[in-house]
Amino acid sequence: MKTVALIACVSGKKKTKSAAIDLYNTDLFNKSVAYCVSQRVDDIYILSAKYGLVSQYQLIEPYDLTLKNMNIAERRAWSTEVLLELKSKENISDTKFIVLAGNNYRADIMNALPISVVPLKGLGIGKQLQWLKNNT
Repeated sequence: MKTVALIACVSGKKKTKSAAIDLYNTDLFNKSVAYCVSQRVDDIYILSAKYGLVSQYQLIEPYDLTLKNMNIAERRAWSTEVLLELKSKENISDTKFIVLAGNNYRADIMNALPISVVPLKGLGIGKQLQWLKNNT
């Protein structure tokens, strides 16, 4: 079975156009990527507030947008678009998803992912960092 990681975007970004995996530069994001690599996932996608579902190698410009500032309708529209993109790239019913994202980024997509885990669910940032460090 294929394993795919979904990692939420973060506010800390480089100032220049970069591959998505390199654009985001916070400790949480970097530790999330390291965890996914240690789990030998087959692919990593970034859940970007601006660009939707982004391949780790896709070149994107820095931006300042978060789902936290969107209303429910805007977040649902974003989630619908992300799911459409994900379904066009992956066989959702036969893929395990590791979701490393806060509730705003995952709430409206989880029901569509029949095989998924959310290892950081319910943990504050400090506990998330500690968990990722201990499990990488």
